[in-house]
Amino acid sequence: MLLLSLTLFFSSWNTFVYAGSQSKGENCTVGNNRLQFGTYQFHSDCDAQTYCSSQGTCELKGCRKDQYPFGYPPDAYIPPKCPAGQFCPDESDACQPLLPVSSPCQLNRDDQCEPPPNWQELADGSQYGHNVNGSVCLNNVCMWANVTVGQSCEVENTAYVAYAGTNEFADIVSRGNCQTGSYCDSQSLVCIQTKQLAETCDADKECSSFNCLSKGVCGSSADSPKHFGIWVYLMVGVGIFGGMFATLITLFLIHRRQRDKEREKRLQYWLEQNALRQSIMQMKEIARTSILSLGNGNSNRSSRAVSEESSTPMIQHSVHKSSGLRQQCLTDEHGREYD
Repeated sequence: MLLLSLTLFFSSWNTFVYAGSQSKGENCTVGNNRLQFGTYQFHSDCDAQTYCSSQGTCELKGCRKDQYPFGYPPDAYIPPKCPAGQFCPDESDACQPLLPVSSPCQLNRDDQCEPPPNWQELADGSQYGHNVNGSVCLNNVCMWANVTVGQSCEVENTAYVAYAGTNEFADIVSRGNCQTGSYCDSQSLVCIQTKQLAETCDADKECSSFNCLSKGVCGSSADSPKHFGIWVYLMVGVGIFGGMFATLITLFLIHRRQRDKEREKRLQYWLEQNALRQSIMQMKEIARTSILSLGNGNSNRSSRAVSEESSTPMIQHSVHKSSGLRQQCLTDEHGREYD
């Protein structure tokens, strides 16, 4: 129950199934424990909170290997992590003591192996995870990563399924038991010193930065920060302030154009109103002349009436809305009324 056999490991290449859904107390089959094809994630008939026991039922897990395990609701019981000197297997049934050298181990579970006496010197302090406390699990066997440059070494090549858009391809991860700063060559099976930046390479493991570029040379680490020259910051600053000023100038020109349009509308309205007023004044003058001609131009009364009419405002403001023109009735010297 503790370890996966090589038969189950290789059978996962031809089988792909969904994750288990059986909960606590439901039936399961230990023989269905496997590693998923392509991802090599452990799979069983039981869900994320249980494991398949030897009695064929799903039981709550007795340990965990991750700090933040997947598949647990906020109020669910979370099993504890194993103390120092023990490990939690993929089945997560119970903590087990560390395994000595040459013991069978699970895929990529370097933490299951017992560290060497000088593990402080052999431990990989980088983020690449070449080993755990100087121990590695290669080809399902516990080893120590203590092979020096020029000595024979063991190598493990694992093909993972990767995707680029809709295209599927194999991503081969190669690991060895060489000391940190060297790698195990897959052809000669000899430890070789890792290469520095700009040196030719064929795989990531050959570079000290663990990043072999597509053009065949070692590049900077994938997580290394990108540094730019001072001129880049200057150009960015000029672009930002230039964009701000360009925006302000554009808004000013747009608003000025709108103001000019509104000013032109008001001017046109004033010209129309002034023309209308001039027309009304001309009509009024013609009417006055006509009235004077009808009264022979000698009647003081008519003159006084015309004078009073000429002094009458052109537009009378009243409570009622009207056109502003007022009709007046005048009386001549013979007592006749006319408009």
